[in-house]
Amino acid sequence: MKEFNIKFLFFDNLELDALINLERVDLAGNEIDKFVLSKVLDLSNNNISGTLPSFFNSSNLLHVYLSRNMLQGSLEHAFQKSFELITLDLSHNHLTGSIPKWIGEFSQLSFLLLGYNNLDGNIPTQLCKLNELSFIDLSHNNFSGHILPCLRFKSSIWFNLLKEYPSEFSLREPLVIASKSLSYSYSPSILNYITGLDLSCNSLSSVIPPEIGNLNHIRVLNLSNNHLIGPIPQTLSNLSEVESLDLSNNNLNGEIPPQLVQLHFLAYFSVAHNNLSGKTPEMVAQFSTFDKSSYEGNPLLCGPPLLNNCTKEVPPPPGPFTDEKKESSVIIDAQVFYVSFVVTYIMVLLGIAAVLYIYPDWRRAWFYFIEKSINTCYYFVAYNRLKPFRIRVWKPLV
Repeated sequence: MKEFNIKFLFFDNLELDALINLERVDLAGNEIDKFVLSKVLDLSNNNISGTLPSFFNSSNLLHVYLSRNMLQGSLEHAFQKSFELITLDLSHNHLTGSIPKWIGEFSQLSFLLLGYNNLDGNIPTQLCKLNELSFIDLSHNNFSGHILPCLRFKSSIWFNLLKEYPSEFSLREPLVIASKSLSYSYSPSILNYITGLDLSCNSLSSVIPPEIGNLNHIRVLNLSNNHLIGPIPQTLSNLSEVESLDLSNNNLNGEIPPQLVQLHFLAYFSVAHNNLSGKTPEMVAQFSTFDKSSYEGNPLLCGPPLLNNCTKEVPPPPGPFTDEKKESSVIIDAQVFYVSFVVTYIMVLLGIAAVLYIYPDWRRAWFYFIEKSINTCYYFVAYNRLKPFRIRVWKPLV
């Protein structure tokens, strides 16, 4: 087998077209490694620019890796005849436009990686025609609309392929998959195990469809950094194999379904920065490992590990010391009342005396009023005391 050691290579359309007719092309990392009998095209991690030409329509292609380049333009006229594609990795480029409707004709497509581009529009319903899907990455684009409730996923088919053709899929370039809010580089062998859906960092604005809970084979579900509304579906508790569940930075409301504690393989969980309320899930099993960062940014959320307590504190019943304090406080309050009353009374008298001293006319009127009041009282008392002793004079009747 002939090997090449070329550090940089430039192909015009004609030369690249000739390479497409080969069984396998591996140009990862700016090197032409070797040509073997397979149907894999690996041009990832180069400086390839321009648009995708229409001659990327070979029916022989099974796996295409063009990630981490500078490709531009739309997908409309590329790969539309490559109906046997299993893997299409165009992530980390500058592609624009929408996902073509002919994507639904790729009946064998298992891995669709279009993250980190400038794609827009709605997620096409034609993806629901694909029965072999294992991983979809549409993250960091401009997709809008709703999440498709009809998507179907199955366990990775790569394990059987690698067993049957172990030498044809020994890819050297790592696969980049977003999980746990970060992007990680994995060996391609990770495709033996991982399945998932990553729609993070888009402009999706619908509710999370309950049908997402039917994707019980997926291990990664990332819907973060969108504009999703409504409650978290209780059906997410059916994702029995999920290991990473990220719903953060949306507009979700309502309570967190307590049934989520049934997700025993969950290693990462975040609902931070939403409008959720109520109590956090019980700190059992996997959920006992999640700290407050998984829930922060929800002011109406309460319960551990957050500092917000869901129940108001009830004051303790009064004890013997409390009764003594109450009695002493009553005594102190009575003393304060008497002292304040005496002081106020003295101040009033002094105020009246001062006014009468300053104004002579008021003083004479005041003394006259007092003298008259005393005389009136005297005559009133004297009259009523002597009344029983009075003798009435009766005139005789004639």
